[in-house]
This record gives sequence, C-alpha cells and structure tokens, in this order.
Amino acid sequence: MSDYGKKGLIGVLTPQANTTVEPEFWTLLPTGWSLINTRLTSKKKTIESRLVDYTKNFQKTAEQFANAPVNIIASACTGASYLIGEKSELEIKSEMENRYKVPFLTAALATVNALKDLNVKKISLLSPYPETLTKASVDYWQGHNFEVVSISGPKLETEEFHPIYAMPGGGVLQAYRELSHSASDVVVMMGTGMSTLTSLYQGQKENLKAAFSCNSALVWSCCKKHAPSETPSMETWINSMNWKKKYDLLIGS
Repeated sequence: MSDYGKKGLIGVLTPQANTTVEPEFWTLLPTGWSLINTRLTSKKKTIESRLVDYTKNFQKTAEQFANAPVNIIASACTGASYLIGEKSELEIKSEMENRYKVPFLTAALATVNALKDLNVKKISLLSPYPETLTKASVDYWQGHNFEVVSISGPKLETEEFHPIYAMPGGGVLQAYRELSHSASDVVVMMGTGMSTLTSLYQGQKENLKAAFSCNSALVWSCCKKHAPSETPSMETWINSMNWKKKYDLLIGS
C-alpha cells in the first residue's frame, strides 16, 4: 500500500479545461485520503455537446488509471448529468461499476446524496451556466423531487479561456448573499469548474444560509461511500469546515 491514500484513493474524471477540481478536492479531502486524476476530453464545439460526449467516454478515460488501487471513481462533471437525464446517468453508473468493480459517482448524484442526507426539499441554485444548461439542471433536480425556489449566479466579467472556469469569485459570493434571502433550505453551488471555497468560507463568517458546492458534495459522498463510519453527516461536513487551514495555504493568506 502507498504511503498516500491509506484511508481511500479516489480516481477523478475531470473535464479537460477545468482548473478548479484538483485544488478544491485536495483542500476538501480529509486526512488519509488521496486522489489521482485524468482528463475527460472532447473536440465538440459547444459546451453542451462536449458534456454529453464526455459521458460516452467515461469507461475509456478511466482506463488511464490502469491497475492503480482506486477505491472509488468520481466524475467531477455536473452538467453532463443534467443533459443526459437520470435514466442514462444510472445506466452509466451501473456500467462503470460492472467494468471497474468499484463504486462510481457523478457530481450530480453526489449532490443528490448530500441533499437527501440533509433531509431538505427546497433548494436555491447558484448557477454559472448559460440559460439552457441552467434550465436542464432545474429539470434534473425536480426529477429527484427537490423544489427549486430561487436561482442566481455570477455574470461573466472576462473573455478568458472558458466562460464557467473564468467566473469571478466576487460574483459567486454576491449571488450567494442574494440567495441567502430566499425561502430555500440550502444553497447548491453548481458547476465543478466554478471556484467556491472562498465564498463558502466568507459565507460562514457572514452567517449566510447553509450552502455547499458540487465539489464538496462529491468529496463527501466518495468518503461516505467508502468509509461510512468515519465520515460525518453532510450537515456536520458543511458546518465544521475542517479544510480551513488547507484553504489558507492554497490561497496564500
């Protein structure tokens, strides 16, 4: 056994230009956990077509882990689930688990797990997506019997490499503040490529409404699946923020 990841090793499938998953995962992972990462790639021209294309190549992409002793495979791509729908998503989950003999989670399914653990029904969505993808996400959450009571999101303030991955942190925090006045039980920060840790950190300081990101849900759900007795409830996971020291090192404060 490697000196790293003695409690668990996650094999992460990350969209090709996403620069957020690795730093946020490393910050959020509990002591004793580790990850290895590979990239989902596609030459499709639009965001929506790339997302769907990724799902067709999950099995091939995961082959890059070879015989590494991963305990669970996680797709850090939320938008794809909204587009293919619950039925196809569960079929892919079954195929991946049959092929690799370890649990498989998508970021969207992990978020569903987190919401169920919190025992909530009314949610606010903090969305970095274009309108079409946000609409698809609403259909997805409603299909899982959650009520979407409000939606907000940061506006694109730059013409950088990718519209979602270039979202400014200040815009995320402002949207979070707005959603904290809604009638929802919790704020869900969608999109694994949108930077969220600063907003979650500041939101706790300001006593904003309970919130979590899809990255946070995915890390928690992986830990809960592999080590249920050692992983706290989602409520405790949100409130404890055990990652603060690692966050300070990441940001350089």
